[in-house]
Amino acid sequence: MKYLKILVILLCIAFLPQLLSAQEVEKVDDGFQFTEGPVWKDGALLFSDIQGNKIYRWSPDSGTTVYRDPSGRSNGLTLDLQGRVVIAGHSARHIARLENKDSLTILATHYKGSKFNSPNDIVVKSDSSIFFTDPLYGLNDIGGTPELDYCGVFRVSPAGKVYLLDSTLSSPNGLCFSPDESLLYVAESNPMIRKIYVYDVVDDLIIANKRQFAYITQYGYLDGMKVDSDGRLFSSGPLGVVVFEPDGTPIDTIKIPGTSTPSNCNWGDEDGKTLYITAGPAVYKVRKTYSKISAPDKKNQKLKSFRLNKVYPNPFNPATKISYELPKASRVELSIYNLLGQRLDTLVSETQAAGSYEYQWRANDMPSGVYFCRLNADGFSASRKMILIR
Repeated sequence: MKYLKILVILLCIAFLPQLLSAQEVEKVDDGFQFTEGPVWKDGALLFSDIQGNKIYRWSPDSGTTVYRDPSGRSNGLTLDLQGRVVIAGHSARHIARLENKDSLTILATHYKGSKFNSPNDIVVKSDSSIFFTDPLYGLNDIGGTPELDYCGVFRVSPAGKVYLLDSTLSSPNGLCFSPDESLLYVAESNPMIRKIYVYDVVDDLIIANKRQFAYITQYGYLDGMKVDSDGRLFSSGPLGVVVFEPDGTPIDTIKIPGTSTPSNCNWGDEDGKTLYITAGPAVYKVRKTYSKISAPDKKNQKLKSFRLNKVYPNPFNPATKISYELPKASRVELSIYNLLGQRLDTLVSETQAAGSYEYQWRANDMPSGVYFCRLNADGFSASRKMILIR
């Protein structure tokens, strides 16, 4: 009996973070079909019910009311610089702006003569340009036919011209900027990939230097994301809302009660410090505080040589971090090999700017044993041994 009590205590301690997280989350309302696109406007929360074909408004004083019906099966919602609602039309296949809740202005529908697939998530930059993702999900809902042979990340200029920024993602979904808008994060929602990518925003017009920011181990769909004022990324997905530091380190997971998977999140309330989360048929909210992030030490930032650092932790189970330094822009390949020299995974295969980089490798179903990471960059090659202990 004594050992049983100890076991129960240990189990309680092990699950305490999840229990506390669940208790902190408060349900705002439910009974919808599939909620998405939360955005705070004029003292209230607006959100889409995609399958219900409506936009709802919730306020602490008046509760939930219908804001727009029908909505064109709106998905992501955001505000422009004038505080007007901008809509990603999931099934309407457009980007549109609400002049008021009854008047709609269509901003974009096509790229080079081909109709968009299904605009999904959307963000407005400080120069008034609109960035959005365009996977196939809405076409699947209505049985539509794609006119584009890819799923893109697009930009609509303030003048209304549409630019294709990236066509390499399988199912681009959530997207958001860093606080200074120098970085754009995009979620790859293909459940077989489950990665978040980050790009440099160049001259406010294009994105470049695509690289992996994070990888989610749990099978499922990565969805909407937001960044707080300190640069932390809040990513909705199969684990809950995962919180990442700006360097990609996960520091928290906000669990949602029940079985629904979070689809999106955004900041609300008058102080902008409450996180509202859409998840299946319901909307939730939670107030979370984290320690202030210190500014990076800028001493010795100029790198003089290529370097593959020691992996840490090592030995490891189930994940380890691999970091390296580039003194100049280079074509980089970072891969994982077994003792037989067989390549098991490629973490990076792209051109990267000079700087320091860090990636996490999860061994997932790999057996215990010795593995190697190998960095090739502009004629430089180096390897590090990694020991996986199950």
